[in-house]
Amino acid sequence: MHDEATRVSHRGRSSRLPFVVYALALGTFLMLTTEFVVAGILPDIAADVQVSVARAGMLITVFAVGMIVGAPLMAMLTLRMPQRVTLVLALGVFALGHVIVAVGSDFGVLLAARFLTALATGAFWAVAAVVATRVAGPGAGSRAVGVVNAGGMLATVLGVPLGAFAGQLVGWRGTFWALAVLAVVAMPVIARHVPRGGAGSRSVSIRSELTALRSGRLWLVLAACAATTGGVLAAYSYVAPLLTEQTGIPADLVPLVLAGFGLGSLLGSVLGGRLGDTRPHTVTIVAPSATALILVALCLVSSAPIPTTILLVLLGLFGLGANPVLISLAVRYAAHAPTLGSSLSVAAFNFGTAAASWIGGIALGTGLGATGPLVVGTAIAALTLIPATALAVIRRRRDTAARPEAANALS
Repeated sequence: MHDEATRVSHRGRSSRLPFVVYALALGTFLMLTTEFVVAGILPDIAADVQVSVARAGMLITVFAVGMIVGAPLMAMLTLRMPQRVTLVLALGVFALGHVIVAVGSDFGVLLAARFLTALATGAFWAVAAVVATRVAGPGAGSRAVGVVNAGGMLATVLGVPLGAFAGQLVGWRGTFWALAVLAVVAMPVIARHVPRGGAGSRSVSIRSELTALRSGRLWLVLAACAATTGGVLAAYSYVAPLLTEQTGIPADLVPLVLAGFGLGSLLGSVLGGRLGDTRPHTVTIVAPSATALILVALCLVSSAPIPTTILLVLLGLFGLGANPVLISLAVRYAAHAPTLGSSLSVAAFNFGTAAASWIGGIALGTGLGATGPLVVGTAIAALTLIPATALAVIRRRRDTAARPEAANALS
């Protein structure tokens, strides 16, 4: 028993994460690629299925709704299923959804397939975070989630541009075929390397899982999830008009600036996960504070190309750096219902994205113009400090209360 505890502790402190963590990162790479790649090929899809670009944009909206609803719903439906089976099944449904889109011609069918894909994406992302935390050990959970999240961040740097490029070469349907094939390839890798055990190995019930919702700290984490992502995405969703109209950067250089943001978010996810294992509340307070300051600076220097580009890279670095820590905290505070906690964090991230981008779009049409979404993002990022600070205060109070008890036990 002591030897087993020693092995788990050593694994948590080890600098090398298990291979399965990187296999899960491959899955999240595919998941986030499909979420964002549609924006780059939207005009082609609209022309092919004969709908307006605005209506084709529903393919993005319905995916976000599917993630918000689907992550916690699928967590409940797959409650008694082994985590390995859930992950493989999610990849299979993901592949099927992409095949349906690739061969479909009716817009309604495409919408239904995107919603189906979002359900699979939500299930995979939620379970992947729990599995990564479990296999990494107690001392490296946030770092493992950071690597899994980094797979998603890599999608903004590599997956989305490659998907758009594939769409130009072989048509937009080729992008969906490629994602379907990659998902099928990933299935045996996940099946082989995800260890046995997890939710399906014990007797669980939906009622007992839902008792996790009584945790006040869990709801504070979910509020922070929605606000921290919303602050960034309120600005990022409308960064193209900011760069072209306000900053004066040529349209053909905008993808390079966005790639810089993607690289920043990739690095931020990895670093945030590493720091989060030792100082989680420092990360969840510093990251949104820095994000708010960066957005204020963007409002002030948005007419200067070089400072704006540098600030956008920093926005990626700090803006999404707290996400793996927040997911780990959601898993921790959900106690005996880690998959539900993880799935709710996924839903919260997507809710924050949808709500903030909607408010940012309204601000874009006001007198503030292209800087309107930056103002909205600043306010929402600053709001993250309320739940993040509350969590830190609760943790400090509990630690303070625990010290006298420990001292009394020794005396």
